[in-house]
Amino acid sequence: MRKFLDVVLVKAGRTKIRYRAGLLGDDGTRIGVRAPWAAPDVRDFGFVRFEPGDVFIEHYWRDRWYAVKEVRTGDGELKGWYCDITRPAVLRETDGPAELVVEDLDLDLWVSADGTDVRRLDEDEFADSGLARRDPEAARQALAALDELERIAKEGGLAELLG
Repeated sequence: MRKFLDVVLVKAGRTKIRYRAGLLGDDGTRIGVRAPWAAPDVRDFGFVRFEPGDVFIEHYWRDRWYAVKEVRTGDGELKGWYCDITRPAVLRETDGPAELVVEDLDLDLWVSADGTDVRRLDEDEFADSGLARRDPEAARQALAALDELERIAKEGGLAELLG
């Protein structure tokens, strides 16, 4: 079994970011990886900060329209979960490291460590993306995935989903 792969996040047909991640597991449906915060600087959302030293335990599915990323500080303190609405993940074998390719569909969900702050993000970007016009079925799947994750989070079920 491989130890590392490259996560390739694609947005609007272009690679948004690529980073190396340690493979935690692949059961044929869900792929788990561990990676440090991939940007060189701090990203402050106002309700959470991602910064160098943070660690992301990321869960991708081949049959679901989302990815869930558990975010921890470098010393292990849970910050929360950042959920990306995506097309189902595709694992591609290459001559180099395998690539886990994920297409970002602009919608996101944040869930704080204590579960009291569940917020939908980037709905304006999603509307502006034109996905509903270009690919109505994908837009429907994306919105359904966001609703499903929000429901799971509000019911306190994210840990169970990832367990």
